[in-house]
Amino acid sequence: MAMIISQCSLSVLRQSAEKLRAGDLVAFPTETVYGIGADAENKDAVARMYQVKNRPTGHPVIIHIAELNDVDYWAKDVPEYAINLMRDFWPGPMTLLLRRRDAAGDFLTGAQEIVGLRIPANSLALGLLNEFKAFGGKGIAAPSANRYGAVSPTTAEAVSQELSEYLSPNDQILDGGPCLVGVESTIIDCSSESPKILRPGAISAEMIEESTGIVLEEVGETKIRVSGSDKQHYAPKAKVIVDGQSQSGEGLIAMSEVTTPEGVIRLAEPKSIEEYARVLYSALRMSDTQNLQTVRIIPPTGQGLAVAIRDRINRAAAN
Repeated sequence: MAMIISQCSLSVLRQSAEKLRAGDLVAFPTETVYGIGADAENKDAVARMYQVKNRPTGHPVIIHIAELNDVDYWAKDVPEYAINLMRDFWPGPMTLLLRRRDAAGDFLTGAQEIVGLRIPANSLALGLLNEFKAFGGKGIAAPSANRYGAVSPTTAEAVSQELSEYLSPNDQILDGGPCLVGVESTIIDCSSESPKILRPGAISAEMIEESTGIVLEEVGETKIRVSGSDKQHYAPKAKVIVDGQSQSGEGLIAMSEVTTPEGVIRLAEPKSIEEYARVLYSALRMSDTQNLQTVRIIPPTGQGLAVAIRDRINRAAAN
């Protein structure tokens, strides 16, 4: 069982970086969700992280780096539009898929010729990444800190509930409070002539078009495997139903203007799209702690972040 550390001082981050270099796992917050981190150059540590998550080995992981200069170690042939995106949105909730260098082994990329990179916009995560770099680390492989297919954690307590029985006493969970965004990063394929969104997030299509000057095309079927791309994902134990009239005994997640029918358990009533993203996963987790059989979700309308929220809701509801 890993210890939750709430007072994450510089000395704690230094110790955590040393643990990562020694092959241990460290869960840490980002602005999106909590990740479970391993030294991206340590094949054995990454393999144990996959085991802890019960993650299929063919699914690639995102490598978190400290600064723009670190991109060149992992990726090559970086297009100009991708550099524009990095300058505009890093640190931030955006993962770029780039052509990999040899440093990005098959065990990180799912044997694909591309690697996912991100600089998180979270002071604790950046502090850890900088300390890790000071010890010679090149990047932290960090998918969401949950069992594969389950709801991503947005608090340290949720990480502990999800993974503590699979972690060792040498592993750590760093507590940085609730995540500010609440849904995973936008994944953008930058391995060809124009960018393509493979997973929506807080960095919207409109923002990408403004940054790159390129009009995005609709992405149909793609052979590229990315995190969170399974049809069913982000799912609680309860059955998730999208839209319709709430029934007595069901849980309900909807914007605050939607009233709660008699006998329905209100799990969340966000007042804004940003709040909806921030509380969605904790509300889904609450449905499991209350042993609900069914959760009904009324998705938000509109573009931008609402697109990402609807994507996660639809995957949670898929059978």
